[in-house]
Amino acid sequence: MRTSQTFSISFIVRKKKNQSDLALLYARITVNGKFLEISLKRTIPIDKWNQAANRLKGNSPESQQINKKIDETKALLYEAYDTLVKEDQVINAQKIKSRYLKSDQQHFTLTYLINYHKEKMDKILKYGTMKNYYTTESYLKKYLKTHLNISDIYLKQVDYQFTLGFESFLRALPGLHNNGVMKHMERFKKLMGLAGDLDWIEKNPSKKFKLRFEQVDMVYLNKTELEKIKSEILEKTVLSINRDIFIFSCYTGLTYADVKGLKNHHLQIGIDGKNWIYTRRSKTNTAVRIPILKEAQEILDRYKGHPKIDGTEKLLPVYSNQKTNEYLREVTDKLKIKKKLSFHTARHTFATTVTLANGVPIETVSKLLGHTKISTTQIYARVIDSKISSDIDNLRKRLKS
Repeated sequence: MRTSQTFSISFIVRKKKNQSDLALLYARITVNGKFLEISLKRTIPIDKWNQAANRLKGNSPESQQINKKIDETKALLYEAYDTLVKEDQVINAQKIKSRYLKSDQQHFTLTYLINYHKEKMDKILKYGTMKNYYTTESYLKKYLKTHLNISDIYLKQVDYQFTLGFESFLRALPGLHNNGVMKHMERFKKLMGLAGDLDWIEKNPSKKFKLRFEQVDMVYLNKTELEKIKSEILEKTVLSINRDIFIFSCYTGLTYADVKGLKNHHLQIGIDGKNWIYTRRSKTNTAVRIPILKEAQEILDRYKGHPKIDGTEKLLPVYSNQKTNEYLREVTDKLKIKKKLSFHTARHTFATTVTLANGVPIETVSKLLGHTKISTTQIYARVIDSKISSDIDNLRKRLKS
Protein backbone atom coordinates (compact mmCIF):
# COMPACT_ATOMS: atom_id res chain seq x y z
CA MET A 1 0.00 0.00 0.00
CA ARG A 2 1.36 3.40 -1.00
CA THR A 3 2.10 5.79 1.88
CA SER A 4 0.23 9.10 1.95
CA GLN A 5 1.92 12.04 0.31
CA THR A 6 1.38 15.73 -0.17
CA PHE A 7 1.22 17.22 -3.65
CA SER A 8 0.65 20.82 -4.64
CA ILE A 9 1.12 23.20 -7.55
CA SER A 10 1.81 26.90 -7.20
CA PHE A 11 3.08 29.67 -9.46
CA ILE A 12 5.85 32.09 -8.63
CA VAL A 13 7.72 34.90 -10.34
CA ARG A 14 11.40 35.88 -10.39
CA LYS A 15 12.59 39.36 -11.27
CA LYS A 16 14.63 39.68 -14.45
CA LYS A 17 18.20 40.70 -13.69
CA ASN A 18 18.40 43.72 -15.93
CA GLN A 19 14.71 44.70 -15.89
CA SER A 20 13.42 44.97 -12.34
CA ASP A 21 9.91 45.86 -13.47
CA LEU A 22 9.55 42.53 -15.30
CA ALA A 23 9.50 38.96 -14.01
CA LEU A 24 9.67 35.41 -15.33
CA LEU A 25 6.80 33.07 -14.53
CA TYR A 26 7.37 29.57 -13.08
CA ALA A 27 5.20 26.65 -12.01
CA ARG A 28 6.36 25.02 -8.78
CA ILE A 29 5.64 21.31 -8.16
CA THR A 30 5.88 20.23 -4.51
CA VAL A 31 5.77 16.60 -3.36
CA ASN A 32 6.32 15.80 0.32
CA GLY A 33 7.99 19.15 0.88
CA LYS A 34 10.44 18.81 -2.04
CA PHE A 35 9.88 20.99 -5.07
CA LEU A 36 10.97 21.58 -8.65
CA GLU A 37 10.20 24.49 -10.93
CA ILE A 38 9.23 24.67 -14.58
CA SER A 39 9.59 27.83 -16.60
CA LEU A 40 6.41 28.82 -18.42
CA LYS A 41 8.55 30.95 -20.74
CA ARG A 42 6.42 34.01 -20.06
CA THR A 43 7.52 37.49 -18.97
CA ILE A 44 5.02 39.56 -16.99
CA PRO A 45 4.92 43.04 -15.37
CA ILE A 46 5.79 42.38 -11.73
CA ASP A 47 3.38 45.00 -10.36
CA LYS A 48 0.42 43.14 -11.87
CA TRP A 49 1.24 39.81 -10.22
CA ASN A 50 -1.00 38.61 -7.38
CA GLN A 51 1.00 35.96 -5.54
CA ALA A 52 -1.82 35.03 -3.18
CA ALA A 53 -4.18 34.26 -6.08
CA ASN A 54 -1.44 32.95 -8.39
CA ARG A 55 -2.91 35.16 -11.11
CA LEU A 56 -2.16 38.25 -13.12
CA LYS A 57 -4.38 41.18 -12.04
CA GLY A 58 -6.94 42.78 -14.30
CA ASN A 59 -8.88 41.75 -17.42
CA SER A 60 -6.55 43.01 -20.09
CA PRO A 61 -5.82 40.67 -23.06
CA GLU A 62 -2.35 40.13 -21.60
CA SER A 63 -3.76 39.13 -18.19
CA GLN A 64 -6.33 36.82 -19.77
CA GLN A 65 -3.64 35.12 -21.90
CA ILE A 66 -1.25 34.60 -18.97
CA ASN A 67 -4.02 33.34 -16.66
CA LYS A 68 -5.17 30.92 -19.35
CA LYS A 69 -1.61 29.59 -19.60
CA ILE A 70 -1.53 29.14 -15.81
CA ASP A 71 -4.81 27.19 -15.86
CA GLU A 72 -3.68 24.96 -18.74
CA THR A 73 -0.35 24.23 -17.05
CA LYS A 74 -2.03 23.43 -13.78
CA ALA A 75 -4.45 21.03 -15.49
CA LEU A 76 -1.63 19.24 -17.34
CA LEU A 77 0.44 18.87 -14.17
CA TYR A 78 -2.53 17.33 -12.33
CA GLU A 79 -3.07 15.02 -15.30
CA ALA A 80 0.59 13.95 -15.13
CA TYR A 81 0.23 13.29 -11.39
CA ASP A 82 -3.00 11.29 -11.82
CA THR A 83 -1.45 9.17 -14.59
CA LEU A 84 1.54 8.31 -12.41
CA VAL A 85 -0.81 7.34 -9.57
CA LYS A 86 -2.76 5.00 -11.92
CA GLU A 87 0.53 3.43 -13.02
CA ASP A 88 1.34 2.80 -9.34
CA GLN A 89 4.60 4.72 -9.70
CA VAL A 90 6.65 6.03 -6.79
CA ILE A 91 5.93 9.71 -7.23
CA ASN A 92 8.25 12.65 -6.78
CA ALA A 93 8.47 16.14 -8.24
CA GLN A 94 10.98 15.11 -10.91
CA LYS A 95 8.70 12.35 -12.22
CA ILE A 96 5.76 14.72 -12.48
CA LYS A 97 7.92 17.28 -14.27
CA SER A 98 9.27 14.64 -16.67
CA ARG A 99 5.78 13.34 -17.45
CA TYR A 100 4.50 16.88 -18.02
CA LEU A 101 7.41 17.62 -20.37
CA LYS A 102 6.93 14.23 -22.05
CA SER A 103 10.57 13.39 -21.42
CA ASP A 104 10.19 10.38 -19.12
CA GLN A 105 10.97 6.84 -20.21
CA GLN A 106 7.41 6.04 -21.19
CA HIS A 107 7.78 8.21 -24.27
CA PHE A 108 11.05 6.70 -25.51
CA THR A 109 10.96 3.57 -27.60
CA LEU A 110 13.62 1.11 -28.74
CA THR A 111 13.43 2.45 -32.29
CA TYR A 112 13.85 5.99 -30.99
CA LEU A 113 16.94 4.86 -29.06
CA ILE A 114 18.36 3.14 -32.16
CA ASN A 115 17.86 6.25 -34.28
CA TYR A 116 19.33 8.47 -31.55
CA HIS A 117 22.41 6.24 -31.39
CA LYS A 118 22.82 6.42 -35.18
CA GLU A 119 22.56 10.19 -35.19
CA LYS A 120 24.97 10.78 -32.30
CA MET A 121 27.54 8.07 -33.03
CA ASP A 122 27.70 8.16 -36.81
CA LYS A 123 30.51 10.73 -36.78
CA ILE A 124 32.21 9.30 -33.68
CA LEU A 125 32.44 5.56 -34.28
CA LYS A 126 34.33 4.07 -37.21
CA TYR A 127 32.44 2.96 -40.31
CA GLY A 128 33.05 -0.73 -39.56
CA THR A 129 31.77 -0.36 -36.00
CA MET A 130 28.64 1.46 -37.15
CA LYS A 131 28.08 -1.19 -39.80
CA ASN A 132 28.08 -3.83 -37.04
CA TYR A 133 25.56 -1.74 -35.06
CA TYR A 134 23.31 -1.54 -38.13
CA THR A 135 23.27 -5.35 -38.28
CA THR A 136 22.44 -5.64 -34.56
CA GLU A 137 19.70 -3.03 -34.94
CA SER A 138 18.20 -4.87 -37.92
CA TYR A 139 18.10 -8.06 -35.82
CA LEU A 140 16.38 -6.19 -32.97
CA LYS A 141 13.69 -4.92 -35.36
CA LYS A 142 13.27 -8.39 -36.86
CA TYR A 143 12.92 -9.85 -33.36
CA LEU A 144 10.18 -7.34 -32.53
CA LYS A 145 8.30 -8.14 -35.73
CA THR A 146 8.64 -11.91 -35.97
CA HIS A 147 8.64 -12.95 -32.30
CA LEU A 148 6.66 -10.23 -30.51
CA ASN A 149 4.44 -9.23 -33.45
CA ILE A 150 5.05 -5.51 -32.84
CA SER A 151 6.95 -2.84 -34.74
CA ASP A 152 8.29 -1.03 -31.67
CA ILE A 153 8.37 -1.19 -27.88
CA TYR A 154 8.65 1.34 -25.06
CA LEU A 155 12.03 1.20 -23.34
CA LYS A 156 10.37 0.71 -19.98
CA GLN A 157 8.86 -2.52 -21.37
CA VAL A 158 12.27 -3.90 -22.35
CA ASP A 159 12.97 -6.27 -19.46
CA TYR A 160 15.31 -9.19 -18.73
CA GLN A 161 12.89 -11.57 -20.41
CA PHE A 162 13.18 -9.46 -23.59
CA THR A 163 16.98 -9.68 -23.29
CA LEU A 164 16.95 -13.48 -23.00
CA GLY A 165 14.42 -13.72 -25.81
CA PHE A 166 16.65 -11.69 -28.11
CA GLU A 167 19.57 -13.99 -27.34
CA SER A 168 17.47 -17.06 -28.18
CA PHE A 169 16.36 -15.41 -31.43
CA LEU A 170 19.99 -14.76 -32.40
CA ARG A 171 21.05 -18.33 -31.59
CA ALA A 172 18.40 -19.65 -33.96
CA LEU A 173 19.77 -17.66 -36.90
CA PRO A 174 21.67 -19.81 -39.43
CA GLY A 175 25.43 -19.24 -39.58
CA LEU A 176 25.60 -17.21 -36.36
CA HIS A 177 27.84 -18.92 -33.80
CA ASN A 178 28.23 -18.21 -30.09
CA ASN A 179 30.77 -15.39 -30.35
CA GLY A 180 28.74 -13.71 -33.08
CA VAL A 181 25.66 -13.87 -30.84
CA MET A 182 27.67 -12.42 -27.96
CA LYS A 183 28.89 -9.53 -30.12
CA HIS A 184 25.29 -8.60 -30.93
CA MET A 185 24.33 -8.93 -27.26
CA GLU A 186 27.29 -6.73 -26.34
CA ARG A 187 26.06 -4.01 -28.69
CA PHE A 188 22.50 -4.39 -27.33
CA LYS A 189 23.88 -3.94 -23.80
CA LYS A 190 25.68 -0.78 -24.92
CA LEU A 191 22.47 0.60 -26.44
CA MET A 192 20.60 -0.02 -23.20
CA GLY A 193 23.52 1.45 -21.25
CA LEU A 194 23.16 4.60 -23.35
CA ALA A 195 19.45 4.73 -22.48
CA GLY A 196 20.41 4.49 -18.80
CA ASP A 197 23.00 7.25 -19.12
CA LEU A 198 20.35 9.47 -20.71
CA ASP A 199 17.92 8.69 -17.84
CA TRP A 200 15.44 7.22 -20.34
CA ILE A 201 15.18 4.09 -18.20
CA GLU A 202 15.40 3.68 -14.44
CA LYS A 203 16.98 0.23 -14.53
CA ASN A 204 19.06 -1.38 -17.27
CA PRO A 205 17.46 -4.81 -17.97
CA SER A 206 20.56 -6.06 -19.80
CA LYS A 207 23.01 -5.20 -17.02
CA LYS A 208 22.85 -8.62 -15.40
CA PHE A 209 23.17 -10.47 -18.71
CA LYS A 210 26.63 -12.04 -18.77
CA LEU A 211 28.52 -12.15 -22.06
CA ARG A 212 29.95 -15.63 -22.62
CA PHE A 213 32.62 -15.53 -25.29
CA GLU A 214 34.31 -18.78 -26.22
CA GLN A 215 38.07 -18.77 -26.56
CA VAL A 216 39.07 -19.08 -30.21
CA ASP A 217 42.45 -20.35 -31.25
CA MET A 218 44.48 -17.58 -32.83
CA VAL A 219 45.34 -18.30 -36.46
CA TYR A 220 48.83 -17.29 -37.55
CA LEU A 221 51.46 -18.60 -39.95
CA ASN A 222 54.55 -20.31 -38.65
CA LYS A 223 57.93 -19.63 -40.26
CA THR A 224 57.66 -22.50 -42.76
CA GLU A 225 54.15 -21.53 -43.87
CA LEU A 226 55.12 -17.88 -44.21
CA GLU A 227 58.11 -18.74 -46.40
CA LYS A 228 55.96 -21.09 -48.48
CA ILE A 229 53.40 -18.38 -49.26
CA LYS A 230 56.12 -15.78 -49.93
CA SER A 231 58.09 -17.91 -52.38
CA GLU A 232 55.24 -19.53 -54.33
CA ILE A 233 54.98 -18.44 -57.96
CA LEU A 234 51.34 -17.70 -58.68
CA GLU A 235 50.14 -17.66 -62.27
CA LYS A 236 47.05 -15.56 -61.63
CA THR A 237 47.99 -11.90 -61.29
CA VAL A 238 45.11 -11.20 -58.93
CA LEU A 239 46.32 -13.93 -56.55
CA SER A 240 49.87 -12.63 -56.69
CA ILE A 241 48.78 -9.08 -55.84
CA ASN A 242 46.62 -10.12 -52.89
CA ARG A 243 49.30 -12.50 -51.61
CA ASP A 244 51.89 -9.72 -51.72
CA ILE A 245 49.69 -7.26 -49.84
CA PHE A 246 48.97 -9.95 -47.25
CA ILE A 247 52.74 -10.52 -46.87
CA PHE A 248 53.22 -6.76 -46.53
CA SER A 249 50.89 -6.87 -43.52
CA CYS A 250 52.82 -9.87 -42.14
CA TYR A 251 55.91 -7.63 -41.98
CA THR A 252 54.22 -4.42 -40.78
CA GLY A 253 51.39 -5.66 -38.53
CA LEU A 254 48.92 -3.27 -40.15
CA THR A 255 45.24 -4.23 -40.38
CA TYR A 256 43.34 -4.40 -43.67
CA ALA A 257 41.81 -0.94 -43.17
CA ASP A 258 45.19 0.58 -42.31
CA VAL A 259 46.93 -0.98 -45.33
CA LYS A 260 44.11 0.14 -47.61
CA GLY A 261 44.43 3.69 -46.27
CA LEU A 262 48.20 3.98 -46.76
CA LYS A 263 49.24 6.97 -48.87
CA ASN A 264 52.50 8.56 -49.94
CA HIS A 265 52.60 10.99 -47.02
CA HIS A 266 52.62 8.06 -44.58
CA LEU A 267 56.14 7.20 -45.74
CA GLN A 268 58.68 9.19 -43.76
CA ILE A 269 62.33 9.03 -42.78
CA GLY A 270 62.64 7.70 -39.25
CA ILE A 271 65.10 8.38 -36.47
CA ASP A 272 67.53 5.86 -37.99
CA GLY A 273 67.53 7.56 -41.40
CA LYS A 274 65.54 4.70 -42.96
CA ASN A 275 61.98 4.47 -44.30
CA TRP A 276 59.22 4.26 -41.71
CA ILE A 277 55.42 4.24 -41.86
CA TYR A 278 53.85 7.01 -39.78
CA THR A 279 50.09 6.49 -39.52
CA ARG A 280 47.17 6.11 -37.13
CA ARG A 281 45.14 2.99 -36.51
CA SER A 282 41.74 3.38 -38.14
CA LYS A 283 40.10 1.48 -35.26
CA THR A 284 41.44 3.49 -32.31
CA ASN A 285 43.12 6.53 -33.91
CA THR A 286 46.29 5.54 -32.03
CA ALA A 287 49.52 6.79 -33.62
CA VAL A 288 51.87 4.06 -34.85
CA ARG A 289 55.40 4.32 -36.25
CA ILE A 290 56.70 1.24 -38.02
CA PRO A 291 60.20 0.78 -39.44
CA ILE A 292 59.84 -0.79 -42.88
CA LEU A 293 61.50 -4.19 -43.08
CA LYS A 294 63.18 -5.32 -46.32
CA GLU A 295 60.31 -7.68 -47.23
CA ALA A 296 57.74 -4.88 -46.88
CA GLN A 297 59.88 -2.35 -48.79
CA GLU A 298 60.26 -4.76 -51.73
CA ILE A 299 56.47 -4.99 -52.02
CA LEU A 300 56.09 -1.20 -51.89
CA ASP A 301 58.68 -0.87 -54.65
CA ARG A 302 57.01 -3.60 -56.73
CA TYR A 303 53.64 -1.82 -56.83
CA LYS A 304 54.83 1.73 -57.21
CA GLY A 305 52.89 3.22 -60.13
CA HIS A 306 50.68 0.13 -60.49
CA PRO A 307 47.75 0.81 -62.90
CA LYS A 308 45.19 0.20 -60.12
CA ILE A 309 46.61 3.08 -58.05
CA ASP A 310 48.31 5.20 -60.72
CA GLY A 311 47.38 8.86 -60.36
CA THR A 312 46.37 8.43 -56.73
CA GLU A 313 48.25 8.86 -53.47
CA LYS A 314 47.72 5.21 -52.52
CA LEU A 315 50.73 2.97 -51.89
CA LEU A 316 49.19 -0.43 -52.67
CA PRO A 317 46.43 -1.77 -54.98
CA VAL A 318 44.20 -3.18 -52.24
CA TYR A 319 41.05 -5.10 -53.21
CA SER A 320 37.90 -5.25 -51.08
CA ASN A 321 38.21 -7.12 -47.79
CA GLN A 322 35.79 -9.81 -48.96
CA LYS A 323 37.64 -10.36 -52.25
CA THR A 324 41.03 -10.30 -50.52
CA ASN A 325 39.96 -13.05 -48.14
CA GLU A 326 38.54 -15.11 -51.01
CA TYR A 327 41.83 -14.87 -52.90
CA LEU A 328 43.81 -15.77 -49.77
CA ARG A 329 41.75 -18.94 -49.34
CA GLU A 330 42.45 -19.81 -52.97
CA VAL A 331 46.19 -19.40 -52.31
CA THR A 332 46.13 -21.57 -49.17
CA ASP A 333 44.12 -24.26 -50.98
CA LYS A 334 46.69 -24.28 -53.77
CA LEU A 335 49.55 -24.59 -51.25
CA LYS A 336 47.65 -27.13 -49.12
CA ILE A 337 47.98 -25.02 -45.98
CA LYS A 338 45.35 -26.36 -43.58
CA LYS A 339 44.53 -23.06 -41.92
CA LYS A 340 41.56 -20.78 -42.50
CA LEU A 341 43.28 -17.52 -43.32
CA SER A 342 41.83 -14.04 -43.32
CA PHE A 343 43.70 -10.79 -43.82
CA HIS A 344 43.87 -10.36 -40.04
CA THR A 345 45.99 -13.52 -39.89
CA ALA A 346 48.83 -11.35 -41.17
CA ARG A 347 48.67 -9.12 -38.08
CA HIS A 348 48.79 -12.21 -35.84
CA THR A 349 51.74 -13.52 -37.86
CA PHE A 350 53.62 -10.24 -37.45
CA ALA A 351 53.09 -10.29 -33.68
CA THR A 352 54.11 -13.92 -33.24
CA THR A 353 56.33 -15.41 -35.98
CA VAL A 354 57.96 -12.19 -37.23
CA THR A 355 58.58 -10.28 -34.00
CA LEU A 356 58.11 -12.08 -30.66
CA ALA A 357 59.52 -15.38 -31.90
CA ASN A 358 62.62 -13.50 -33.07
CA GLY A 359 63.26 -11.89 -29.70
CA VAL A 360 61.65 -8.48 -30.20
CA PRO A 361 60.63 -7.25 -26.70
CA ILE A 362 56.91 -7.33 -26.03
CA GLU A 363 56.92 -3.59 -25.20
CA THR A 364 58.23 -2.85 -28.71
CA VAL A 365 55.72 -5.19 -30.35
CA SER A 366 52.93 -3.47 -28.42
CA LYS A 367 54.02 -0.09 -29.78
CA LEU A 368 54.30 -1.42 -33.34
CA LEU A 369 50.79 -2.87 -33.16
CA GLY A 370 49.37 0.36 -31.76
CA HIS A 371 48.01 -1.31 -28.63
CA THR A 372 47.05 1.06 -25.83
CA LYS A 373 47.48 -1.70 -23.22
CA ILE A 374 50.37 -4.15 -23.09
CA SER A 375 47.94 -6.78 -21.74
CA THR A 376 46.44 -6.90 -25.25
CA THR A 377 49.85 -7.80 -26.68
CA GLN A 378 50.47 -10.42 -23.99
CA ILE A 379 47.91 -12.65 -25.70
CA TYR A 380 50.46 -13.14 -28.46
CA ALA A 381 53.21 -13.88 -25.94
CA ARG A 382 51.08 -16.66 -24.45
CA VAL A 383 50.67 -18.13 -27.92
CA ILE A 384 54.47 -18.17 -28.32
CA ASP A 385 54.88 -19.79 -24.87
CA SER A 386 52.36 -22.49 -25.74
CA LYS A 387 54.22 -23.19 -28.98
CA ILE A 388 57.50 -23.51 -27.10
CA SER A 389 55.86 -25.86 -24.62
CA SER A 390 54.40 -27.98 -27.44
CA ASP A 391 57.75 -28.16 -29.23
CA ILE A 392 59.55 -29.22 -26.05
CA ASP A 393 56.95 -31.91 -25.39
CA ASN A 394 57.55 -33.26 -28.88
CA LEU A 395 61.31 -33.15 -28.21
CA ARG A 396 60.89 -35.10 -24.97
CA LYS A 397 58.92 -37.78 -26.81
CA ARG A 398 61.61 -38.09 -29.50
CA LEU A 399 64.35 -38.29 -26.89
CA LYS A 400 62.56 -41.12 -25.13
CA SER A 401 62.13 -43.17 -28.30
